[in-house]
Amino acid sequence: MTQDSLPDAPVITQRGLWFEEYTEGVRYLHCPGRTVTETDNVMFTTLTMNTQPLHLDAHWASQQPGFGGERLVNSMWTLSTVVGLSVSQLTLGTIVANLGFGAISFPAPMYHGDTLYAETVCTSKRLSGSRPGQGIVELEHIGRNQHDEIVCRATRTTLVQCDPAGRDSDGDPS
Repeated sequence: MTQDSLPDAPVITQRGLWFEEYTEGVRYLHCPGRTVTETDNVMFTTLTMNTQPLHLDAHWASQQPGFGGERLVNSMWTLSTVVGLSVSQLTLGTIVANLGFGAISFPAPMYHGDTLYAETVCTSKRLSGSRPGQGIVELEHIGRNQHDEIVCRATRTTLVQCDPAGRDSDGDPS
């Protein structure tokens, strides 16, 4: 069914949050999770020219101490996927720019077959002093595996559009 067949039907476009809709201290849970496959790991690792045998060489990895003889999932895949899992809920069509990442850590490894779940906390926000209609939002992204172990933590600074309709966080005109 197309919009043309329902001329009076309301239209809702999926989008991320406007600056005004972010709330400091809120934890946003992103669904669904993402199970990593061997193909994901090998493809990402080779596309990014990361020739680390710990990601690519099963025989070599089986002889290394510390990780049970298994290959590890590329940590950059983990970081990229944690951020990617947040896009549809937080920044889809509302982000102006990714300004940068701060602290990034990988407290536990990911393995083929693990499922990655992501959440994001808004740690601060402020209107931009130099870009009218935009604000700076600081986020902390957290990735957990299926055992609820933190496998990735990253801080990120984003530039986000303010609501073009001029509504505040309660939907009232500002």
